Amino acid sequence: MSRTSLRLALSGLAAGLAASALSLTAVRAAEGRVEPPALSWSFSGPVGKFDRAQLQRGYKVYKEVCASCHAASLVRFRNLAQPGGPEFTVGQVNALAATYQVKDGPNETGEMFDRPGRAADAFPSPFANEQAARAANGGAYPPDFSVLAKARTYERGFPRFVFDIFTQYQEQGPDYIHALMVGYEEPPAGTTLLPGQYWNKYMPGHLIAMPKPLNDGQVEYPKGADGQPQVPETIDQYARDVSAFMVWMAEPHMEQRKRIALWFMPFLVIFAFLLYFSKKRIWARMPDGSATH
Repeated sequence: MSRTSLRLALSGLAAGLAASALSLTAVRAAEGRVEPPALSWSFSGPVGKFDRAQLQRGYKVYKEVCASCHAASLVRFRNLAQPGGPEFTVGQVNALAATYQVKDGPNETGEMFDRPGRAADAFPSPFANEQAARAANGGAYPPDFSVLAKARTYERGFPRFVFDIFTQYQEQGPDYIHALMVGYEEPPAGTTLLPGQYWNKYMPGHLIAMPKPLNDGQVEYPKGADGQPQVPETIDQYARDVSAFMVWMAEPHMEQRKRIALWFMPFLVIFAFLLYFSKKRIWARMPDGSATH
């Protein structure tokens, strides 16, 4: 390929990417989408870690607010005590599990029965099945929280998604979930909401079936030595804490994965050097092809 052809190809590629970016921006503007703000998270980046206190607060918000509608069927109580998570003690986990009623059976008479939860149990679902969940929520189905933080995202657009490769930005999920929980507003003048609809500026299309879940002072947090909450008891803080807890539920071994990656990087660097010098040593014994011309 000549230099002129290469330049034309690169120019066409740049023009195509720019046109795609403008088209995406226009589509998002036409749909009325508002991009969630990017927040600072303790677990972001290649060396990020979960904040244990934040995960414990997030579990408290989940249990007292979210668990009445949303299941977390892939998480078991014993996971709350495992390294890399909230790290409750075994005694705390047993006590937390016992506050739930879990369906078990059949017993010797063939009947199902309720019993206190155990550490080995999964978080119980608030509804017996999907139909019951829809009937209790006006036809809307509350999604399972287990992997929701990995499933929810939003379009970053060009060129930011390219930069995200180098900055290791992977927090679209918690950013979106936090924004959704703080994004409830009164609808604009002239907007008519149907029964069971609410206005949320970060929801695509702005209409959402979930009522506003959080309010200031709704969940009581642990107090410090001065008798005051260690963090603000506000909608923003509740949303941050439960979003972090949802990230942990979706990826409970994230810290271990990052540690293994950091240990493996020196090996990759050494391996790359070995390959390079092996290549030079092997090809140094080969005759120079230009000498035959």
